[in-house]
Amino acid sequence: MSEQKNDSRLIWSRYYSAFVPAPAGPGFLDRLKAASGAIGGIAITGLLCGLMLGNGIAHPLLVAPMGASAVLLFAVPASPLAQPWPVLGGNVVSALAGIAVAKLIPDPTVAAALAVGCAIGAMSLFRCLHPPGGAIALSTVLGATHGAPSYMFAFVPVAVNTALLVIVAILFHRMAGHNYPHFVPKAPSAHGTSDPAPLLRSPSEQDVEEALHAYGETLDVDAADLQIVLHDAEMRAAERVHGRMTCGEIMSRDVISVREGQPVAEARELLHQRRLLSLPVLDSAGRVHGVVGPLDLAREGERVRDIASDPYVVHADTPVAALLRPLTGGGRREAIVVDDERMLRGLITQTDLLAAVALRA
Repeated sequence: MSEQKNDSRLIWSRYYSAFVPAPAGPGFLDRLKAASGAIGGIAITGLLCGLMLGNGIAHPLLVAPMGASAVLLFAVPASPLAQPWPVLGGNVVSALAGIAVAKLIPDPTVAAALAVGCAIGAMSLFRCLHPPGGAIALSTVLGATHGAPSYMFAFVPVAVNTALLVIVAILFHRMAGHNYPHFVPKAPSAHGTSDPAPLLRSPSEQDVEEALHAYGETLDVDAADLQIVLHDAEMRAAERVHGRMTCGEIMSRDVISVREGQPVAEARELLHQRRLLSLPVLDSAGRVHGVVGPLDLAREGERVRDIASDPYVVHADTPVAALLRPLTGGGRREAIVVDDERMLRGLITQTDLLAAVALRA
């Protein structure tokens, strides 16, 4: 009985939480940019439409739902509902649906309901769902007090308004350094292959798309964006779980190293004989100068200093969780542990990290 009460309380708690303001998302500067973009977008669209259609600067020609489109275009440009085709196609298709309903149904109440429903159906059919489209269909019907408007209304001013607003949004986001039209570039592989980094292989984009389909409700998020968020959440969870373990606990202390002035041939022989993948390179004072691995041997140079790569250094008290991203991304094979004077204290390879994570999972 108590368990049922707890479940009921949890359900009602989640229900009421929907009426509470969501946690803060973008920072103040991002919000200011969105507001500035919307101001410029509506102003430029209205002025250009007034000039193009002969009304003049003093009479901007705008349809009211452009304000709602501006919210999506400038405040949430990554939304699938704010991309150029949904915005343009959704507004035009909805206007056409509203005009058709207004011509067929004389009763404004019935026509208003049918217009919005038909607009949603048409936008879904043409894969251009855009919320302000419902407002365009509704305003088209409610504005038909003296007869249904011509089908040209869907193109002038609706299509012209929308196209200009989208163009302004593209230019604005380019200047603001935003990614619009939004796309998710695939992270380049450290080895120049098509395979993603190990941590990015699960869940795959197809897994995410299938999960979204099985969820049964439409979410205003791109599958590729959601995949990135899931990967980051998994990484943060791993960092939290392994956050107490330090590099000093898992590092190898008896580390084989070379001096920066030694011949490259000696480093090559040492790597081969000891079957090593990396050798810390020390300067004359014993400080870590670099690292040499099999790939570095392909470089031209007589001394180790000539071919050494920049090392990835950490300290003994660095959490092991901090190594997860660099050592699993394909760009690093080892982390060199140093003290405050940059003196060599230990070495952590990918194998060391794997063993530590596996044993303490």
